[in-house]
Amino acid sequence: MITKENKDLAKWALEYALKKGCSDARVSVYAGTNNSFEYRDTQLDRLEQSSENGMSLQLYVEGRYASFSTNRLEKKELEKFISNGIDTTRLLAKDEFRRLPDPERLYKGDGKGLDIYDESVEKISVDEKLALIKNNVEEVYNTDERLISVSSDYSDGAVSLYAITSNDFEGEMDSSYFNLSAGTSMKGIGDARPSSYWYDSAIFWKDLQKKEIGKKAYERTLRKLGQEKIESGVFKMLVDNLSITRLLSPLVSAMYGSAIQQKNSFLIEKLGEKIASDLITLVDDPHLKQAQGARWFDGEGAATRKLNVIENGVLNLYYIDTYYGGKLGMMPTIQSPSVLTLKLGDKNFDQMLASLDRGIWVTGFNGGNSNSTTGDFSFGIEGFLIQDGQAVKPLNEMNITGNLLSLWQNLIEVGNDPRTTSSWRIPTILFDAVNFSGK
Repeated sequence: MITKENKDLAKWALEYALKKGCSDARVSVYAGTNNSFEYRDTQLDRLEQSSENGMSLQLYVEGRYASFSTNRLEKKELEKFISNGIDTTRLLAKDEFRRLPDPERLYKGDGKGLDIYDESVEKISVDEKLALIKNNVEEVYNTDERLISVSSDYSDGAVSLYAITSNDFEGEMDSSYFNLSAGTSMKGIGDARPSSYWYDSAIFWKDLQKKEIGKKAYERTLRKLGQEKIESGVFKMLVDNLSITRLLSPLVSAMYGSAIQQKNSFLIEKLGEKIASDLITLVDDPHLKQAQGARWFDGEGAATRKLNVIENGVLNLYYIDTYYGGKLGMMPTIQSPSVLTLKLGDKNFDQMLASLDRGIWVTGFNGGNSNSTTGDFSFGIEGFLIQDGQAVKPLNEMNITGNLLSLWQNLIEVGNDPRTTSSWRIPTILFDAVNFSGK
């Protein structure tokens, strides 16, 4: 967590920058720790531990703007650093749109109440962490002669931030995370080497799933044995909650003010228009307690609030910060997403699978790309052919092609099973009439 001494140092740095010629400034001090371990087969393969403390400055000088950062936090060093930064900023071209947010948009609060920091993050021993990944490997190691390798990764850390600006913003936040994963690879038919993984993530140590991760990774790999292509065709596509963000991400990216201003978005001039199925109500819910991504303010200090990004398929907003709001002549909204949720349906994954007479269940994406200007896409996929509500054949080396707007308009069912370990809490989704290319 940020010490009182470093908060006082940030306040001093702000005053010093203004005294030296800045018209406005923002100063942030940050601290973080990160621990990462990997166990591969019978050996510890990686052990990394790090910590950092630093300060970043955003300087506004005579209509010009620049940002700087340093981890040397002594006042004498900072005096020279800030002075040099101001001199450097004066060399840049003027940019009338570079300014701090309107004070009316700034967060005003104590930063408490979201419950996203676990104090035990600094107290758990290295031996406890190593035991987790060793046990995950041992769950499946040497249980199947087709196994090539088994690995498990653990990481944890904490991030703290304190920021202050010349237009009266002051905010701080602390967060923690714990991640545990496992991966396996196996000998398949011929040269095939199927592999898969499983993971869990939590804000609090007590909530982290600590067993069965290795076993789940092995089971996911085992079901891939015998993967093949099938004939090209148009199928219903079931995308599970572990993979669906791959298709949502380019849609959300197209909402950013930077993409809109640079004419690099297929959602230009789409505000108020229907861009997806009636079943899609996408909500940005930043104040969801104990949630990854929860926050009171965005990266420029603007207060976050609950927003219906897409409502019944209609696009309600772009993610626009102060800078791109000025360039676009639009009111700023918020800089970026926080916790994204979907209005849920009635069925879980198993029920949605059982309801399909024929389709393809996509469990992962292998390469491919989407055109951010047109929305056209081509993605490699792997998964299973579905017949009569059963996954009957493992698939790979197939592609899906189309346009993202058409795809999301062809959504026909939303599940009720989001993974709450992610900041994007998106459930299983069923699409109609997707083009698959295979043999």
